[in-house]
Amino acid sequence: MDAKRLAGERAADYVEDGMAVGLGTGSTVYWTLMKLGERIKDGLHIKGIATSKATEKLAAELGIPLTDFAEVEQLDLAIDGADEFDARLQLIKGGGGALLREKLVAANAKRFIVVADDSKAVTNLGKFPLPVEVVQFGWEATRRQLEKLGCSTQLRMKEQAPFISDNGNYIIDCQFEAITDDAVKLNEQMNRIPGVVENGLFVNMADLVIVGGRDGVVTEQRREI
Repeated sequence: MDAKRLAGERAADYVEDGMAVGLGTGSTVYWTLMKLGERIKDGLHIKGIATSKATEKLAAELGIPLTDFAEVEQLDLAIDGADEFDARLQLIKGGGGALLREKLVAANAKRFIVVADDSKAVTNLGKFPLPVEVVQFGWEATRRQLEKLGCSTQLRMKEQAPFISDNGNYIIDCQFEAITDDAVKLNEQMNRIPGVVENGLFVNMADLVIVGGRDGVVTEQRREI
């Protein structure tokens, strides 16, 4: 079975009746949503908050009831994917462009579960470009400030035009040689730059990473408290 599917379906086992669940975005959590759709047909009762318009659409197709933070104070669980994760369960997210909503949902969940295939495991974060969501006004100035942190940058494009997030913002992808022990500091430095809305570093947030292996084995890695 596909490694992404193995991880995604395993995460659905953590969803219990009556939960409010953060529904992530991407090709691995897709399988979580598919499994939840099956369980709802079998009588599972949950409500979800989606991290993207694409997930909202898929959830509606699968019959997963949606809610919002006006109705839910805190989520019981959030499940999402990752572009990279290290041994300390620090993450880079945002390859799909939904990093702001993903971080907001994860930060407001009692427990945050990440699903990934084993190709996303790294020794040091940074091989995958770090996405940073920025406001459109003055993005060039914001980009120059980001580059002072030691990265090369590229404005994300789609069909020969700037990519626009679900929140109406641009995304600048920042390439570092490596992000090692300074992930917490870098997260804070980026978010202090005027024009930056949020960045794709998820530090000290993931409680559990479920990893699907190409050998068909699923492993679970828990964050040390």
